[in-house]
Amino acid sequence: MEEENKEVIMKHSCNFFSLFILLLLHHLFFIPFTCAYNSITTDSLTDSTFTPSVNYLIDCGSSSKTHLRDGRIFKSDPDTTSFLSTTEDIQISVDSINLANTSYSSALPLYETARVFTEDTTYSFYISKTGRLWVRLYFFPLPNPTYNLSSFVFSVHTDRLVLLHEFSQRNNDSLVFKEYLLNVTDHRFSLKFKPRKSSFAFINAIEIVSAPDILISDSAIQVSPSLGKFSGLMNSALQVSYRINVGGPPITPENDTLSRTWESDDPYNVFPQGSMSVSIPSKRIKYPQTSDFIVTPLIAPNSVYATCVQMEDPEVMQPNFNLSWMVNVEEKYSYLVRLHFCDIVSRGLDQLYFNVYINGIEGVPALDLSYETKALSTAYYKDFVIGPSNITNGSIVIQVGPTNHKQDISNAILNGFEVMKMSNSADSLDGFFSVDGEYKGPNLTTKLKKLVAIIGFFLAVISLLLLGVMYVRWLKRPLCWEESRDFFSWLFPLRSKCNMSCSIYSNKYESPKSKHGGGHSIHHSPRRGSKRFFHFIELQRATNNFDEKKVLGVGGFGKVYLGTLDDGRRVAIKRGSGSSGQGMNEFITELNMLSKLRHRHLVSLVGFCDENSEMVLVYDYVSNGPFRSHLYGSNYSPLSWEKRLEICIGAARGLHYLHTGASQSIIHRDVKTTNILLDENYVAKVADFGLSKTIHDKAQISTAVKGSFGYLDPEYFKSQQLTQKSDIYSFGVVLFEVLCARPVICPTLPMEQANLADWVVKQHKLGILHKAVDPRISYNMNPESYKIFVQLGVKCLSESGVDRPSMGDVLWHLEHAYQVQIASPQVDNRLSSAFQNANEGDINNDNSHGITSIVPNRITSGSLVFSQMDNFQGR
Repeated sequence: MEEENKEVIMKHSCNFFSLFILLLLHHLFFIPFTCAYNSITTDSLTDSTFTPSVNYLIDCGSSSKTHLRDGRIFKSDPDTTSFLSTTEDIQISVDSINLANTSYSSALPLYETARVFTEDTTYSFYISKTGRLWVRLYFFPLPNPTYNLSSFVFSVHTDRLVLLHEFSQRNNDSLVFKEYLLNVTDHRFSLKFKPRKSSFAFINAIEIVSAPDILISDSAIQVSPSLGKFSGLMNSALQVSYRINVGGPPITPENDTLSRTWESDDPYNVFPQGSMSVSIPSKRIKYPQTSDFIVTPLIAPNSVYATCVQMEDPEVMQPNFNLSWMVNVEEKYSYLVRLHFCDIVSRGLDQLYFNVYINGIEGVPALDLSYETKALSTAYYKDFVIGPSNITNGSIVIQVGPTNHKQDISNAILNGFEVMKMSNSADSLDGFFSVDGEYKGPNLTTKLKKLVAIIGFFLAVISLLLLGVMYVRWLKRPLCWEESRDFFSWLFPLRSKCNMSCSIYSNKYESPKSKHGGGHSIHHSPRRGSKRFFHFIELQRATNNFDEKKVLGVGGFGKVYLGTLDDGRRVAIKRGSGSSGQGMNEFITELNMLSKLRHRHLVSLVGFCDENSEMVLVYDYVSNGPFRSHLYGSNYSPLSWEKRLEICIGAARGLHYLHTGASQSIIHRDVKTTNILLDENYVAKVADFGLSKTIHDKAQISTAVKGSFGYLDPEYFKSQQLTQKSDIYSFGVVLFEVLCARPVICPTLPMEQANLADWVVKQHKLGILHKAVDPRISYNMNPESYKIFVQLGVKCLSESGVDRPSMGDVLWHLEHAYQVQIASPQVDNRLSSAFQNANEGDINNDNSHGITSIVPNRITSGSLVFSQMDNFQGR
């Protein structure tokens, strides 16, 4: 018995020891893998959270806050009136809306109220963090005895982008939800409602919410017969056309971190008979986060990746079909197509290869999700851009199908897809009319073409009749030209005193004909001012038939060539490209302007040519080219601070002459460093007057916004009221471009630094602008000269035009800064050393120390330097 007990004890001891070994092995091997797996899912859960820095939710027309099932709270209409530009208060509401089969049922409370606008109205929002924003608009024509919302026609746009053009919601049985993804670079965002004449506008609800930075990258695959890389998505505004959860049910905002709605793919599946839905628990979905490719639940929720559609019979070795989905789109637009993939059907890695097609074009050959994700049930997506030329019959077809790879099972899957419309050349997501109402479409409509043809036919008939009358009168003409003056006074302009011979041919070639006729004279007196008329053949000789090697630069009007006239004089010849819609207007404007102007700091016009359908302007050659080329982006030797001040002073003198010295005030409207040219002695010459405007009796004029992005006055952009202060703002941008030696718009920099004007104002407020000064000049810059220059530039960039100085004030302070600089040119790095001991903000502090102790005459906002500015009134 005792022996049996010993044997049992030994047996249990061995079992216990074996169990201990197993537990130890489990701890050493299994738990690390479990921890690794848990780290992925934990990180994924962490990345699924997102708190928007901008979050404006407005239930328009509602008297109280509205709580949605997804947790969002929309503010009431009275709480948001501060965002509105109008005090008009027209609100409409109903008790409830009963609509079946709607994808947006969770937002139904938002459609039960609305606000009506009888005039142009703007919502203005402060954007604390620039970048991508969701803009979501809700429309439903509520029944009302006073206002028939279904008959309203109106447009909705931002400061530069058209969201809706001539929109109307005539279907009383459906809700309209418009969702946009816009890249906002300004801290002020405006949403404008513009009713059509004799109509009104309305809106039920508005969302302006930040989107994650990782949501949309800047590049995608360009879908065309030869695949390539598309770059520039950050410059495009997007409208969500479709967001589809393939193989699964609809996903409502309460199940999406970014409050997105995903539709089921059933209405879009072209061949449901060959499709089979597959799903797994959503908690099994993993999100890879490597330095090369980042996917988080913010890209798409795990419920999208947890469902998919695969081929109905994957055991078939050579299936003769592709899984296909088709969506209807508007032609003449480009679209961003995002496809979501997650291998939830394979039992192991390297078992699934398939092709991806967009409109029959192979976008990805033999996509291997195992290679891309290194694991099963791991999220992955691919972005494509398809242009209008590859969209036929107003549809986009997305297909996945098996490859020719030798594999055990031929199969293909798709988990979800999104289709987003991209803004067009008119900066519009609805038609080809820009925010200023200008049509920028590719061609005229059929009706307009017919109208033009009819008008052309009648003009041709009238022209033939007039020619017939002229011919009859010509046969009956008097023998002497002197006697014919009264007879032909209605046909030909005659001189006040006739000293011609009786022959009508005596002065046949006195003046060249315009481009409509083609002159033949070599020696003549020009008809326009005192500028010389050039025949086109002369300019061909001067430029070696417009040799590309002679090109000095390219602008909006056309190319500029270096030419040598027959007398050896070197000139710059600007030839109209013919493709610019504004070519004729710019040609006439610049010709008229420069024919009347003469100033040392304005580029001189030598002559012109307008024959043989050519529009050419001839200028004095300015040998050192644009000012910008001497600041950055070229191999020129850096200009000293004194030389930069001299050039700014020269440009200011030229602009001051335009504003006050000419017979009528002229606004340049395109002031920038490429339009400031430098001659052989680095004397500044203001150039390019194609966009200039003359002001007669008014201090401002209403006009379509023109200019260059980055230099454009924001007040002019918003109001379309052009004043001299618009040139002041642009010149302020030039001053900081000179100081910092960097482009005014640089998309490669972080978002907050991309716009030079916005950035320098912020840096100045923080007192650290000196860190951005071009290091090639800071070592020899007098601190007081620097302060005068910077304060002047900041004044020029004031948001309101009335707060900006005149060009005369600008000139005075630039000369002051120059005099201070040359008074003590050898400062031995005083600027940088001074800022080591004092904050730049001390410049505007009366109790400051440090840098001001070095400078005997302090420059403050109330000092002598800015005494003219502080009490300045617009003039």
